[in-house]
Amino acid sequence: MATRTTKQQQKAQKQQQGSSSDTNAKVVEKRKPVFTKVDQLKPGTNGHNLTVNVLKSEPVLPKNRAASPQLRQTRIAECLVGDDTGTILFTARNDQVDLMKPGTTVILRNAKIDMFKGSMRIAVDKWGRIEATETAKFVVKEDNNLSLVEYELVNVVEE
Repeated sequence: MATRTTKQQQKAQKQQQGSSSDTNAKVVEKRKPVFTKVDQLKPGTNGHNLTVNVLKSEPVLPKNRAASPQLRQTRIAECLVGDDTGTILFTARNDQVDLMKPGTTVILRNAKIDMFKGSMRIAVDKWGRIEATETAKFVVKEDNNLSLVEYELVNVVEE
């Protein structure tokens, strides 16, 4: 019985040491999110936080994806979203499609810019988040659509 109590005592001591080392751990403070406007978006960037209104949402029909059954069940919608500086196309996938209804205001967190056929699209992957919020009080500037601007990849050769 003496060995059993020593094992229990050792276990208790380890737990106490573990809890005391937890109190010595550094406390990481979270940074406040920095919100950007649509007209500040650039190709190939990520980590954007935006508050936007959904103007349009159109489902995209999958083109014969017979590779696997999982791909066939992916729902995709192209949504035109914008704020008081401009608009851009948002690619909504699966559950995101249900959130992106015309007339709603959403917060896009950790969004990234994807390039599709030379134009910018904004998307939120598994590392980001979409939250529905109260209706925004800004008027969307619809004549500045960043998805209509076509970009071309240019390789720069240094001499």
